[in-house]
Amino acid sequence: MPQIPSLDRRRFAKLIGVGAAYALARPQLSFAKSVTGEVARVPSVAGVVRLSSNENPYGPSPMALKAMTDSFGLAWRYPDEHTDMLVEILAKINRVNRDQVLLGDGSGEILKLCAAAFTGPLAARSERAVTLARPTRGAALNFRPGRGKLIVADPTFEAILNHAGVNGAEVVKVPLGSTFAHDTAGMLGAAVEGLIYICNPNNPTASITPKDELRAFIEQCPRDTMVLVDEAYHHYAEGPEYESVIPLIKTHSNLIVARTFSKIYGMAGLRCGYCIAQPEVIQRMRPHQTWDSVNIMALAAAIASLNDPDQVNNGRRLNRETKDFLASELAKIGLKYIPSEANFVMIDVERPVFPMIGALRQRGVQVGRLFPALPNYMRVTVGKRSEMETFFEVFRSIIA
Repeated sequence: MPQIPSLDRRRFAKLIGVGAAYALARPQLSFAKSVTGEVARVPSVAGVVRLSSNENPYGPSPMALKAMTDSFGLAWRYPDEHTDMLVEILAKINRVNRDQVLLGDGSGEILKLCAAAFTGPLAARSERAVTLARPTRGAALNFRPGRGKLIVADPTFEAILNHAGVNGAEVVKVPLGSTFAHDTAGMLGAAVEGLIYICNPNNPTASITPKDELRAFIEQCPRDTMVLVDEAYHHYAEGPEYESVIPLIKTHSNLIVARTFSKIYGMAGLRCGYCIAQPEVIQRMRPHQTWDSVNIMALAAAIASLNDPDQVNNGRRLNRETKDFLASELAKIGLKYIPSEANFVMIDVERPVFPMIGALRQRGVQVGRLFPALPNYMRVTVGKRSEMETFFEVFRSIIA
């Protein structure tokens, strides 16, 4: 795992030191701790097993927790220095320039910015340049407000569909192929400017589009059509047919890659994500963004997480071990699932899933929502071993 350069660690320590010193002069905030010294985690709903949102059940890095605690005293400051530092670190890790990185309030904000910048009704397109100035954030930008339709897989993560719909864009859904990979040929056939969204690994299926197929698709895609590849579950994908497409950004001006700290870094409640693209693309997106949309606690946690050599490796290992247990239990009851390259599994329950979702909820187990394109499939987050044992105990009682 790439380490934060020593200069950045010193700068980060200095910034956090200011916050820690300030916090000493104020009443101390305390956290309940177990006998092992671990900070107690309060569940959102007592007694509920939550396997519905693809969260990391093990939480953030201990280094991230400490960084947040140390930065309490900086809550009164705007996050400019921390923003700059995280951008610098991400640029070095991904071997791109600083002006190719845009932070977001989770990768969800990145998806919203892409919908705002690159989708809209074709009839609303205008050749008249619209100029927006961002004081202290760079020169004025020229762009056309409406670019075209949104093309997505069916099913996939729905957030960007909602954003494009609000923007007045036509949304074209292309069913996944027989292996649950994206139908890249079908997507290419529908491409007319606008934006193509590819979630890889895909949510809700946990399936991947093979690297050679995805690379060929990006090569063939018209340059006036933007391609957004959402790699939220990148760190969980371990199969040989998966790879990130970030290296392709160098030669493809229409490619954007989104990442998040919500999954393997365990920061879903903190909201921090980013995207990488060529500078001109970033400048097209920036005017649609709220200033300082990422809070200082999330920035401190993200910076510390990237310097924890164990967070990603441990997250992968624990997820893999529990997913193996899940697979063995499903085999015992004769149910199949889509091969998973993420921290959730899509189970074929061989009957309408909607009533089962409700029955599990009544018994204190929350699983994923209904996905109409796959009405007999249940999305289950890979939780801790004890949570999966509870899930199977309840699940067996329902299907008996």
